Amino acid sequence: MDHYDGETNDYRQQEDDWDRDLLLDPAWEKQQRKTFTAWCNSHLRKAGTQIENIEEDFRDGLKLMLLLEVISGERLAKPERGKMRVHKISNVNKALNFITRKGVKLVSIGAEEIVDGNAKMTLGMIWTIILRFAIQDISVEETSAKEGLLLWCQRKTAPYKNVNIQNFHISWKDGLGFCALIHRHRPELIDYSKLRKDDPMTNLNTAFDVAERYLDIPRMLDAEDIVGTARPDEKAIMTYVSSFYHAFSGAQKAETAANRICKVLAVNQDNEKLMEDYERLASDLLEWIRRTIPWLENRAPENTMTAMQQKLEDFRDYRRMHKPPKVQEKCQLEINFNTLQTKLRLSNRPAFMPSEGKMVSDISNAWSGLEGAEKGYEEWLLNEIRRLERLDHLAEKFRQKATIHEGWTIGKEDMLQQKDFETASLSEIKALLKKHEAFESDLAAHQDRVEQIAAIAQELNELDYYDSPKVNARCQRICDLWDTLGALTQKRNEALQRTEKLLETIDQLYLEFAKRAAPFNNWMEGAMEDLQDTFIVHTIEEIQGLTAAHEQFKATLPEADKERQAILGIHNEISKIVQTYHVNMAGCNPYTTITPQTINAKWEKVRQLVPQRDQALVEEHTRQQDNERLRKQFAGQANVIGPWIQTKMEEIGRISIEMHGTLETQLTQLRQYEKNIINYKPKIDQLEGDHQLIQEALIFDNKHTNYTMEHIRVGWEQLLTTIARTINEIENQILTRDAKGISQEQMNEFRASFNHFDRKRTGMMDADDFKTCLISMGYNLSEAEFARIMSIVDPNRLGVVTFQAFIDFMSREAADTDTADQVMASFKVLAGDKNYILADELRRELPPEQAEYCIARMAPYTGRDAVPGALDYMSFSTALYGESDL
Repeated sequence: MDHYDGETNDYRQQEDDWDRDLLLDPAWEKQQRKTFTAWCNSHLRKAGTQIENIEEDFRDGLKLMLLLEVISGERLAKPERGKMRVHKISNVNKALNFITRKGVKLVSIGAEEIVDGNAKMTLGMIWTIILRFAIQDISVEETSAKEGLLLWCQRKTAPYKNVNIQNFHISWKDGLGFCALIHRHRPELIDYSKLRKDDPMTNLNTAFDVAERYLDIPRMLDAEDIVGTARPDEKAIMTYVSSFYHAFSGAQKAETAANRICKVLAVNQDNEKLMEDYERLASDLLEWIRRTIPWLENRAPENTMTAMQQKLEDFRDYRRMHKPPKVQEKCQLEINFNTLQTKLRLSNRPAFMPSEGKMVSDISNAWSGLEGAEKGYEEWLLNEIRRLERLDHLAEKFRQKATIHEGWTIGKEDMLQQKDFETASLSEIKALLKKHEAFESDLAAHQDRVEQIAAIAQELNELDYYDSPKVNARCQRICDLWDTLGALTQKRNEALQRTEKLLETIDQLYLEFAKRAAPFNNWMEGAMEDLQDTFIVHTIEEIQGLTAAHEQFKATLPEADKERQAILGIHNEISKIVQTYHVNMAGCNPYTTITPQTINAKWEKVRQLVPQRDQALVEEHTRQQDNERLRKQFAGQANVIGPWIQTKMEEIGRISIEMHGTLETQLTQLRQYEKNIINYKPKIDQLEGDHQLIQEALIFDNKHTNYTMEHIRVGWEQLLTTIARTINEIENQILTRDAKGISQEQMNEFRASFNHFDRKRTGMMDADDFKTCLISMGYNLSEAEFARIMSIVDPNRLGVVTFQAFIDFMSREAADTDTADQVMASFKVLAGDKNYILADELRRELPPEQAEYCIARMAPYTGRDAVPGALDYMSFSTALYGESDL
């Protein structure tokens, strides 16, 4: 249960409860939003406005400030009317500061959260306002705030059956508590006997409708909000119930007001007496002041020290005896006035306005006038006494100082009028300036003495010294001479500085000439070097770039000429100064050896080189245009011939790979291609002629084509070689076919196998593809056997197998197989029962080709048998099929 301290206004615990409750049951937020919105509108409607969305409508701070003004009855600071975020934050801060000044300690609630529309922070802020302005001031039987409100509800509902108010949540769910409060104060509005505890919806709606219609209490909750929640929101119920409390507490306030009126009347009588006492005391004090001031303003001087001492004694008696009682009266008058104003303010009465001329400020002004006159009179007395004492002392002091000063001024006027600086050099001028600065320091040191002499003379005049005319005449002579010395000093200083400045100006001009002439001279030398520099270009773009750069350089010539004229102008200015002021300048420019003549000579050289450069660039541009024409002419032919050669190469490759027609047909087609290619030779020769012209023109690149003459030559030679080689391969294939008795179908099979394993479609198989082909044909290859076969089909060890080599190998293998079978059958016939055979017998019985093949294959195995020169059946089989088959 929240605890409320009415004296300290500590809301920290309530705010902590508010945050915790919202976290425990988000449904309470809806109840609080509805209740707090209705509560705010019940006050805002007094100002002719309302809110719809509690977190949105308070974001700019305007309605929040208006709400605080309505519920507090006080005016807040003028709000900002801007629409920017900073204006909104300013308005909300003004509202929060007002709440804080009312003793409310806001925790974790800042203007930024309200402006950002933070619902929880906004509800927390409104709850804090409700606590401060609607609940804090509730007091019942020495309890206040929440406990006081709860006790009030318990006292008012105690006589009613089925009503037991113990808290501000579940005790109000059945609605009988609200109905009991209304019936207790306005029994004619509700028939309490007809209400039932088991019908909370009817009870709550009855209470809320009656309160809204007859008691001017807005409907802050709906019955469903309370009945449909296990534990209604305590803040919402407290806010609603506090509205009932304020609605029914009007009668008690009326009685309290009557008592206050009696107290006010008594206070008014006391205040009137204080007003009368103030008027009387003010009149007496002002009269005394008016009588005293004329005496203090009397300044009639005395000629003797005794008379002045008596006036001083009378003034001291006034200070000791007559003034202190009046000081006490003035103090008491101010105390009475402040006490009266405090009482009037506490009783909400207008401030006391004394009669005209008797305000505290009037009395203070009169008193200030008295003290001013008093101070002036005292100062006058003391000054008169001091004046009489100082007259003789000052006169002697004046004579001494005047004599010393007059001795110092002798010869100074002649010295300042010398003209020695007119023929001096810069170094001599600087020396004269140092000497003159020393004199100025000496002159400044005597300034104090002259001022002292004048001050003494002035003081003697102020003290009415009898011999003032003589003192004034001598002081005037000293001052006149001092002014003359000062004028001459200033004049000589100006002349020295003018001469020094003139010589320094010439020196600076020399330096500026050197600083500007050096880079300009370097620029001209660089320009001459660039203009005479030879150039080598190979493209029209390069010569165009050089031409553009040259044009840019020419565009800078006017500015360069201005710089030249400016540099020469510096030298002319030096000459003009020397001639005008008759300056004695010995030697030349100490900062550079460059002369105007040097600059003019180099500038003229640059001007002569520019047209020469123009002519050279024009000639080179013409030459590059001719070269560009040659490039395009060559490129036009090369871009046709190059692709034509490539196309022919591809067509020849397709003819050699594809299996259309017989070998003789392919040969005829290839020879026709060869004839067409040879007929193309004139175009190659024409391109050679264009290339010769390009070489003679020293053209090294051509952006219009990727083909060079070397590429064309190599391509042409490759084309001729390829067509010749392809024709030769077809001819060899025909020879092989005829020699080996290979049919056209076999040739087609060989070509199909070769093309299948020629994965790269180059017309040649690499070693791996060839090995795969052999394995697919049933060969069981070891590394050694495959190496042997490769040495046959690729004797040059190029790593590739041509179609011709492939055909030769396949036809040879087929022939070897047939020959071996024939030899084996012959061996069985010839050997008979001997199981061996002699080489001569093989030559006699077998055809020569078969006999020699057999003898060659069997040679390593001859002689294994006991019979010399004989070959047994086992040796024959081993030689033919290998050791592994034995």
